Amino acid sequence: MSENFKGFIYEKDADGIVTLTMDMAGPVNAMNGDFRDAIEWLAGKLEAEEGLKGVVVASAKSTFFAGGDIKEMVQAQPSETEQWFTSTEAMKGQLRRIEKLPVPVVAAINGAALGGGLEICLTCNHRIAWDSPKVQLGLPEVTLGLLPGAGGVVRTIHMLGLEKALPLILEGTRLNPAKALEVGLIDATVASAEELVPAAKAWLKANPDAGVKPWDQKGYVIKDQGIYNPKVSGILSASNPLYFAKTRGLLPAPARILSVAHDVMCVDFDTALRIETRGLVELMMSPVGKNLMNSTFLQMNKINSGASRPKGIDKTKVAKVGILGAGMMGQGIAYACAMAGIETVLKDISQDAADKGKAYSDGLLAKLVAKGRMSEDKKATTLGLIKATADNGDLKGCDLIIEAVFENVKLKAAVTKETEPMLAEGGVYGSNTSTLPISLLAEASGKPENFIGIHFFSPVDKMPLIEIICGDKTSELTLAKAYDFARQIGKTPIVVNDSLGFFTSRVFGTYLDEGSRLLVEGINPVFIDNMGKYVGMPVGPLTVFDEISQELNRKVSETQRELGVYGSKSDNSVATQVAEKLIGEFGRGGRYHGGGFYEYPAEGGKHIWPKLYEIYTKADASISEQDAKDRLLFRQVVETLKCLQEGVLRTVADGNIGSLMGIGAPAWTGGFIQFVNSYGLQRFSDRCDQLAATYGERFKAPAIVADKLAAGELFE
Repeated sequence: MSENFKGFIYEKDADGIVTLTMDMAGPVNAMNGDFRDAIEWLAGKLEAEEGLKGVVVASAKSTFFAGGDIKEMVQAQPSETEQWFTSTEAMKGQLRRIEKLPVPVVAAINGAALGGGLEICLTCNHRIAWDSPKVQLGLPEVTLGLLPGAGGVVRTIHMLGLEKALPLILEGTRLNPAKALEVGLIDATVASAEELVPAAKAWLKANPDAGVKPWDQKGYVIKDQGIYNPKVSGILSASNPLYFAKTRGLLPAPARILSVAHDVMCVDFDTALRIETRGLVELMMSPVGKNLMNSTFLQMNKINSGASRPKGIDKTKVAKVGILGAGMMGQGIAYACAMAGIETVLKDISQDAADKGKAYSDGLLAKLVAKGRMSEDKKATTLGLIKATADNGDLKGCDLIIEAVFENVKLKAAVTKETEPMLAEGGVYGSNTSTLPISLLAEASGKPENFIGIHFFSPVDKMPLIEIICGDKTSELTLAKAYDFARQIGKTPIVVNDSLGFFTSRVFGTYLDEGSRLLVEGINPVFIDNMGKYVGMPVGPLTVFDEISQELNRKVSETQRELGVYGSKSDNSVATQVAEKLIGEFGRGGRYHGGGFYEYPAEGGKHIWPKLYEIYTKADASISEQDAKDRLLFRQVVETLKCLQEGVLRTVADGNIGSLMGIGAPAWTGGFIQFVNSYGLQRFSDRCDQLAATYGERFKAPAIVADKLAAGELFE
């Protein structure tokens, strides 16, 4: 017997076991309208099934189940809150009916089961997963500004106990099958996907009486025994300040998860499920939830799926890459390439310098081995892919050469002319410049159509973004190849057009400059850095200025002044003036030059360099916290909008993802352009006018905001 209802294929065998294979319309199985209809149909059919001995839940797609329909959730309006609460409760009610079947149910997990996918598995009595890198399990909703709302919070706490469950829910950790088995999210693994359903049926036959969950049995007591256990109250008491410190109170999801977790420990199972639903719908309707779902999921997927890649060009792979310069950036790029299995030539002016660059990868790989995440054999193979050399001849035949030498036009030109002939036919030449115009650098190339900017972020092994910059003559084929390379090494590529500083460096520079302006106005430097953190930036502007160094800022500014017609679009002159003063008068070039705004004692920690107060701080200088935070945030947002208006940014998605992953835009904003949508375009324009009237024209909203207002549009 076989039936198909909205992609749910129902088959009962001679042993009385039903195999339900999910194969919904579209690329993935998801919790959408079809799912809500199908799960109700399924619950009724299983309850009425005569001679039922057990159920296997499987998937015909490579992803077991993708979870909630984020696009549907983003479009939900606050006026629909009650409707969403009711429909979510109804869906969870159907899952509960299946959970209460008198026969056992097994999940046969053949691919990723994240969010709602794992929540479906948790309703089952037993979970078996294919032991493959293609299988990931977890509850990542918190990263989207949500909480697991299909039973994930309630069931993980009941199954694992509060102490084990909270990190999974609050951090959105994705686990491989071995780790999920260790934690207790799954019960068994098999070596191949083909073994899943047979293994599930074998377990059902061996455990015919395993159909009643512990929490549906008489006399059940929740793990950890409820809120009155001192251990439980201690965990919750410690978690609240910990996660507030992490989020600075700007991300509501962790706080709501902790609130729901508290209630789970206080009430019965079904009441807890209802409280969980209320928490999900509340977060889903919040501006922060909308921002995160829109940018970190929908726009991220759009970028990674190739929206910025030229169409009609076959995908390519880099077999051999050359990296010029074995310093901080070059050695990181070499590591990323080797980890992706690419033959890598790391070239510097001396063999010793190149060897030191390769040693960086050796150190990172050794850490992976020590953590049990890589074998010694795999380490040796990966390290063997990197050839450290001082000989240009070793670059011969590279599909891609990436120049990562110092930010100097003449130096880069010399290196380009010297090494470009080593490229294979049709090879791409990329510059890792962070500020210099690609069209200018391409003047040294014999084939400017094959020249492109490939801007990595430091540290390369941790930063997931690449900013690809197209010069005036860069071909579509070259762009496609650069995009494919970025994806090949596991990075997210944004694509922008040429300009001094491009997008990320140009906008980031305004953060340093606005922090410097506050300093020059006499504001306490500790207050300035705190306001940067309170608005949601990773660190304050003075701290990050010290990290990148005043010395680097000074040198970049000198180079930009030399470029003349390529002059900066934004006025970051105050940051430059401060850097030149600190270096010229006091020899303070930044953290790695002996100190800058801060002192860095040998025993650790840091504190403001005392003389900084003498030079800049004024006793009568004051500014409200809101104005200070808005200046640091709005300055970057305005510059981002200028980049969009001028065509430096090609898409809104590139601006949002680039600002989040490359600049450190506060996560709650969903990116600097999405922030304007949620803040409200008219309100944003009005606030810009207020800031401009008080602090300067640099805060004036670009014309593109008025254009969108007139058209009644958002930035999409």
